Amino acid sequence: MEIKVLGTGCSKCKTLERVVNEIVENTSINATVTKEEDIVKIMEYGVMATPAMVVDNQVVAKGRVPSAKEITKLLTE
Repeated sequence: MEIKVLGTGCSKCKTLERVVNEIVENTSINATVTKEEDIVKIMEYGVMATPAMVVDNQVVAKGRVPSAKEITKLLTE
């Protein structure tokens, strides 16, 4: 699984990246987490509000930081 955190570096973007990394490390989810800060590449996903989370090239959350429980659910479904 490939997970991308989209954001330019604001505190919410950093929080989302930290929470996603913690969930991946503390569960049996086999995933690679990367951070995308290039605004042009972020806009290619149709995201106009960050932070956003992309799982296997599908935008699953944008414009907010989902709860850890919601992120876990998104990654295990």
